[in-house]
Amino acid sequence: MASKEKAARLEQRVYWEEKLNQRLSLMADKGAESEKIAKDTTVRKLRAKMRETDKRLMAIEEKEKKLEEMAKVKAEKLAAPKKEKKGKISEEKPGKSKRQQKKKGKKEKKESKESKDKD
Repeated sequence: MASKEKAARLEQRVYWEEKLNQRLSLMADKGAESEKIAKDTTVRKLRAKMRETDKRLMAIEEKEKKLEEMAKVKAEKLAAPKKEKKGKISEEKPGKSKRQQKKKGKKEKKESKESKDKD
């Protein structure tokens, strides 16, 4: 009866409660004492199933809360204006890029060497 869905776990909890109430009423009709009812293996098993289901329900609820918080944070991030980085200049860059400048420098050196070789 394992399931990760909240609705299924809620149904399971109701099912185990019914079974436990039936067992408790049967034991009470037979005239069993409260100590004997508490030690009954079937009652203990049913209570354990209920505890297990409750723990799983709590885990599912925590997961839902976490997802809601993450969605909220994501929405806030998207709504917030973007910040400019310190290293980058948002204005137009004067001249050429470093790569282009380097390329130009190499080309000039090459031309100057060729002109010296020709002379």
